[in-house]
Amino acid sequence: MRQYLIQRWFLIALVVVLAVGMYFAKQLQPLTGLVLPGTNFPLRSAIVAIVLFLMAFPLEASAMWQAMRRPWPPLLAVAVNVGLLPLFAWGVSFGLNADLGGGLLVAAATPCTLASAAVWTRRAGGNDAVAILVTIITNMFCFIVTPLWLLAMTGKSVSSPDLSLQEMSTKLGSLVVLPMMAAQILRLYKPIGVWATREKRMLSVLAQCGLLVMVLFGAIQSGIGLNDPTQSPLSVLDLIAMLAAVCLVHTVMLWVGVYLGKLARFSREDQIAVAFAGSQKTLMVGLLMAISLQVSILPMVAYHVSQLFIDTLIADRFRANEPLNPG
Repeated sequence: MRQYLIQRWFLIALVVVLAVGMYFAKQLQPLTGLVLPGTNFPLRSAIVAIVLFLMAFPLEASAMWQAMRRPWPPLLAVAVNVGLLPLFAWGVSFGLNADLGGGLLVAAATPCTLASAAVWTRRAGGNDAVAILVTIITNMFCFIVTPLWLLAMTGKSVSSPDLSLQEMSTKLGSLVVLPMMAAQILRLYKPIGVWATREKRMLSVLAQCGLLVMVLFGAIQSGIGLNDPTQSPLSVLDLIAMLAAVCLVHTVMLWVGVYLGKLARFSREDQIAVAFAGSQKTLMVGLLMAISLQVSILPMVAYHVSQLFIDTLIADRFRANEPLNPG
């Protein structure tokens, strides 16, 4: 039991933080307005930058250069992640409650995960260098891609009067891209790079703690919205439909990655990498966008949790050398 709790601590904490934030939203609301001492810089923005730095710090750029020698697998995964997946999610979102549909579109427009894609690709016996390159490309260009997708898909229904397209791009550039670049620049000094690689687990735990704080902020915002008498309350059917939608989008895109990799005659290892890197989405950027655009964080959190469970099962199947098809 103890080992189970240690292995699942983040998922357990995620559920607890989500429940506490939504249930005690009114009492905890002042936390969302906190700023760094002596400045007007929001605490939540600082947490985003720190978490993205911590997540990018252990990434080894050498793996990226290896994958660039054969660019087609990572390019296909990028096309699935930031092209086909948002389009598919856009269609699915019309079957959801407006707030949850907006949250699904935010999840779909975010970049690939910073750690999970490579971890699950490696677990499944795939080429994790491809997954790392996809992670770097999608995150480095998210300040352009994510705002444009959200503008195209959401329009006025999910737009925020306080956040223009230019401001959204600037925010993503400063809070996502710059911390990742800073982390990789620091790694150029070999002793620091070796230390970051060695302490990957510790850095991951610290980053996950920061993620939980952002989940709390998002849960508070969602709780305030749910208690708003002018808003339509969410039903159990709404939540079931949302959970089914995120599982559908992720699973379909994962198998699309496999099939497209087969059509392109990629190796089995590259097919696996395209599958995971093309279908996974990062929680941190999704939370930032959902909070900024004032839509529900529930689809983003549900997408993150479901991809962990679904991909664990699929990765174990791949590792067992079963045929790469859903049948």
